[in-house]
Amino acid sequence: MSRHHHGTSVGISDDDGADDETQILGRRIWRIFPYIRPYRVRAWFGILTNGFARVFDLIPFIFIGFAVDYYSGVVSGGRLGEFRNFLDQYLLNLISDDQALSYGVLIFLGFAGLAIFQGISDYCWQTLGYKVQHDLRLDATQSLIRMEASYYDLRQTGVLMSVLSSDVNQLEDVISDSSTSIIRIFTTFITAFVILMMMSWKLTAVLFGPLILIFPMVYFFSTRVQRKYRKQRESTGGINAVLENIISGIAVVQAYNAQEWEISRVANESEEYRDEAIGASLDRNRFIPGLYGVAGIVYGLCVSMGGWLMKEGEISTGALVTFLLMMTRLSMPLFIFGMLVNQLQRGEAAARRVFAMVDLDPSIIDHEGATDLENAIESIEFRDVHFTYPNTDTAVLNGISFTVGQGGFLGVMGHTGAGKSTILKLILRYYEPDSGEVLVNGQNIQDITLDSLRKQMGFVNQEPFLFYGSIRDNVVYSRDASEEEVERALHLAGADEFVVEMENGFDTLVGDRGVMLSGGQRARISLARAMLKKPSLLILDEASSALDAETERRIQSNLLGTGGSRTTIAVAHRLSTIRNANEILSMVDGAVVERGTHDALVANDGVYSSQWAIQTGALEER
Repeated sequence: MSRHHHGTSVGISDDDGADDETQILGRRIWRIFPYIRPYRVRAWFGILTNGFARVFDLIPFIFIGFAVDYYSGVVSGGRLGEFRNFLDQYLLNLISDDQALSYGVLIFLGFAGLAIFQGISDYCWQTLGYKVQHDLRLDATQSLIRMEASYYDLRQTGVLMSVLSSDVNQLEDVISDSSTSIIRIFTTFITAFVILMMMSWKLTAVLFGPLILIFPMVYFFSTRVQRKYRKQRESTGGINAVLENIISGIAVVQAYNAQEWEISRVANESEEYRDEAIGASLDRNRFIPGLYGVAGIVYGLCVSMGGWLMKEGEISTGALVTFLLMMTRLSMPLFIFGMLVNQLQRGEAAARRVFAMVDLDPSIIDHEGATDLENAIESIEFRDVHFTYPNTDTAVLNGISFTVGQGGFLGVMGHTGAGKSTILKLILRYYEPDSGEVLVNGQNIQDITLDSLRKQMGFVNQEPFLFYGSIRDNVVYSRDASEEEVERALHLAGADEFVVEMENGFDTLVGDRGVMLSGGQRARISLARAMLKKPSLLILDEASSALDAETERRIQSNLLGTGGSRTTIAVAHRLSTIRNANEILSMVDGAVVERGTHDALVANDGVYSSQWAIQTGALEER
């Protein structure tokens, strides 16, 4: 029965939350909170200091009101009057004999307290945002790295990079900016409400009553703009993907005079982003003026009502001044609230993409009960293996069977699309067969843990990839190695001869993807990286296609002379690469049509013999 399953991976463009368009925030943004939990002490300290900052932000207005009443000779009434009497008796005299100067000092101390506590709170939340950003990026990266190779077949690098960079940064802004804004709005309103109620409950009712109008405005804005922000984030990924392709393939772009065509591609992606951004901006700029309108109603009513209450003797001049000053402080959180909803909507769009990546579920995993491969790879066997790539209907492998013993050398040849490289991908477990079995040391490969299996393998791709860094960095890659081990690996790969001629030797920078080296040099560095592992199974996928015949012969001599018990499986178009193999498989359309040694296959006068004749020129001599 097939143990192959495709399509279990979750994509990063997530549209399963259609119902979220009728919610103010949606569901995904709330998933940030578990990432805050490890830093909850920092978060609570940030909340506490923000609360103190809001108190110190509003207290100076009370002192200003007291000063106005003091200058006008008015005696404050109510609970605030009791507070003023307390200040007069126990605190102001300690500051200065001049009561007016004492009020000035108190106002200064209020602003000083605001500066101190606001600074501490901002530091707590900003550093918390950076820490959560770091954790989120690591989780998303780990999920991405664990995905099987097939996941990347139809995905663009630029889109994935957009999630890991701009989307994660957007969520950091939600924590460091939006969270502090939420706390600021909440504590300001609560503190102000208590103080204002102590002054005049009537005037407070006039102030807060019209604010009810804000809620339908928020709902209208949020439900309209959420989809547009999500499309905008996706468009950002599309732009990054196109730009990444252009930069990586700039040589091809210029060689084919495709500059204008590529500019049109960027223009198309950028136009989509522009249109969505303009649509979101239109909704946003309908919402913000609405907040100003509500603020205008509130201010007008409070000034009129306050004047009437003052004439009626229900509120002093100083208290009215304090009330009106606090209103100016309340207006700022009101407008911050508008920007906050806007930022949270952006955060929801980013959260969808980030957490879709965090939730990626690889299909190539260690099966339950899988065990480590304790010893070196001694044999590889395919038993009637069939395989079809995801999203295709044509089988790539049709009943492949072969065995390679310890120290053996298996060569695989065939025309393009015959299924040669697919055999190697099944051995590496980049994919799993639809039916049949791949056995390692007589054990089903799916019953062996991935890490222990790949630890025994050295792999050289037909398109050798080098990371930005030095030659040494690329050879040692993720391992520790002595100078002697690096030198030996380079020698076996035939790379030492050109490395020693370079001015910086091992420390020569190879450029992005190894662009500073030739194709043959990249191939030899990649082979050296594989040889440094001292693998018990060496897998070569057209590894010598970029090498000249003399270099290939020398490398083969090095590898065969030091092979010992190492098993080698090589795919090649150039038949000289696999001429010395113990067995050669000749493939056509996913099936093995011939097998045997080089001499036997040449004498067989079949597919292999025909290709050998073409490559050696013997066909023309017939």
